[in-house]
Amino acid sequence: MRIGDAAAAAGTTPRALRFYEERGLLPPPQRTATGQRRYGPDEVARVRVIRELLGLGLTVEDLRGIADRIHLLAGDPQRPCRSADSASPGLHVIALRLAAIDAEIERLTRLRTLLAQRTGPA
Repeated sequence: MRIGDAAAAAGTTPRALRFYEERGLLPPPQRTATGQRRYGPDEVARVRVIRELLGLGLTVEDLRGIADRIHLLAGDPQRPCRSADSASPGLHVIALRLAAIDAEIERLTRLRTLLAQRTGPA
């Protein structure tokens, strides 16, 4: 399918597909004789996983570090992001993102407490 159809099937835009390709998250697609990008169901599934992971708070840079493993989730979207290998790059990326989220929650909690103290009981 052409880029517009693939983007629509994945719930995104053609620009996003080109962006993912430029950043190494999506392998360069096959091309027609006239140079148009051609995508199949595997690429659409991969883009859906990329979008889901971005929606969970991972960044494009995070995903670049595990781009070679995204196809594993595309094949089985319910697959847990676990590995018997504790040195797995995917686990490291997720651990770092979870630590960043926890730090932000702590920061916001402190901010809320200070603001509540200034304004009196809620």
